[in-house]
Parts: sequence; structure tokens; C-alpha cells
Amino acid sequence: MPFYFAYGSNMNAERVAARIGRTRRALAGVLHDHALRFDKASTVAGIAHANVAASAGKRVEGALFELAHPEQIRDMDPFEGYPHEYDRHRLPIATHEGTIEAWVYIAAPGTTAEALRPAREYLEHLLAGEPFLTPDYHARLAAVEAVAGLDAPTLAALGLSRESPR
Repeated sequence: MPFYFAYGSNMNAERVAARIGRTRRALAGVLHDHALRFDKASTVAGIAHANVAASAGKRVEGALFELAHPEQIRDMDPFEGYPHEYDRHRLPIATHEGTIEAWVYIAAPGTTAEALRPAREYLEHLLAGEPFLTPDYHARLAAVEAVAGLDAPTLAALGLSRESPR
């Protein structure tokens, strides 16, 4: 079965299940020679989504989901804005079982910007990925400056809700 590597809000396994259904399993994974960035412009000015970019010697930790069905990656596409907002790539992910090739969403050209910050509710989904992260990596995520106090319509425009993991 195919694998999907989540480094952003989909590290929250509940969010993944709400979006594409049950997966076979999830395990910790690392994307080497890439860095996590909050530079993917959202539909709300000043608010970022997570992105990864090539960066020698850096690493991005996340959740590696073994999909129950190959079409689940296409089910995830609308949530990731594929193919206009994010591109899908097959990249090697290091795990305790060895290297596994997985789908990874990376911001499409022209969709990133400087000086953006994630919404607090968005960052909480990343922090929910704690079972897949080292304590140091989780602590670095927890220290990310986020925008708090967004109203419900703004959160909805960002694909977020205080009431639902989806």
C-alpha cells in the first residue's frame, strides 16, 4: 500500500481519519535534507500553513501513514489544495523499519511568502502529532509564534474549527 507523510496539521491522526477514513497504521518518520517552514500562504492575509523546503543537513519529523486504499491520497488532495496550492512528491522517509517512499505535499511555486505565522488552532494540530515526534522537535513546534483569537468564520476560511478535527 502507498504511504503519506504528514508534517503539518495532518500529524493529528484524528484529522486524517476525519478527512480520508481509516489508515492501516501510522509511524514516526523523518524527511532528511528538508526544513519545516511556515511560509505557505493561506486564504487569510498573514496566516501560514506548513511547508517543507530542501535544506541540506536539516530534518523534518512527522507522521507516516500507511494508506488502507491507494485512492486515499486522492481523497486528501482537496484538503491540501492539490494541484494548485501544493504539489505531491514521492520522497524517501526514514523510519525505524527502514526507508519508505511516501507521498509528501510541498507548496506549489508562487504560493509562499515571508513573515507569515500559523493560526493557533492550526499549530495545535501539529502538536497533536506528539507521538510521532522527538521531545526536542515537539518543543520547537510548541515555541512557534502563532496567531490566536481568530473568529469562527476566519477559522472556517482556513479549513479549521474549534469543534471538529477535520
